[in-house]
Amino acid sequence: MKTIGLIGVMSWESSLIYYQLINQKVKEKLGGHHSAKSLLYSVDFHEIKNLQHEGKWEQATELMIDAAKRLERGGADFVVICTNTMHKMDSQVEAAITIPLLHIADATAGEIRRQNIKKVGLLATAFTMEQDFYKGRLAERFDLDVLVPGEVDRKLVHDIIYQELCLGVIKRESKDAYVEIIKKLVWDGARAIILGCTEITLLISQEDCEVPVFDTTKIHAESAVEWALQA
Repeated sequence: MKTIGLIGVMSWESSLIYYQLINQKVKEKLGGHHSAKSLLYSVDFHEIKNLQHEGKWEQATELMIDAAKRLERGGADFVVICTNTMHKMDSQVEAAITIPLLHIADATAGEIRRQNIKKVGLLATAFTMEQDFYKGRLAERFDLDVLVPGEVDRKLVHDIIYQELCLGVIKRESKDAYVEIIKKLVWDGARAIILGCTEITLLISQEDCEVPVFDTTKIHAESAVEWALQA
């Protein structure tokens, strides 16, 4: 079994789910008392959040590279960045280490393509919804047509992530708001919804949607297990 290197606590609420899902999947695959070999490097999310919102992406990139290098020195066989937004600097991180990086968008797109779906709606932070590092990768590498909510709805989705979900706050009215935004994306032609922020899984599940939901947290975590168990 390979050792999974996790860059986490962006936020710790979703990193906890990663750790749980990874170990559950290993037990499911191997049985008995098996659990995952893993290393977790925790950043201070307060610092990351401030750099994101101040547009200081170079400094944020330096923190991600430092975290990845620490995991490599610690014995990780590959790196998993436990967040969608910080894949903005995936190429810089991957270039700075000699071990592979498992990209969350690639893992998710693979699942979408297996279901023969082409047009998808994306819920995520404003950075992920509005910038091209994520949508562009899905379009260019996997030929997916990605829809995002309108400007007002994008702000609402973003604010709920940072002001509630990242703090472990779950509100029924926020869930209802997300469901309405998802319905609009479906009306606009989306045939599936990507939960493109690892915290959204705290609020939305398949039961809330009439179209398939792709939970990036679950997909990424389970893909990490597949990588870890490859010969």
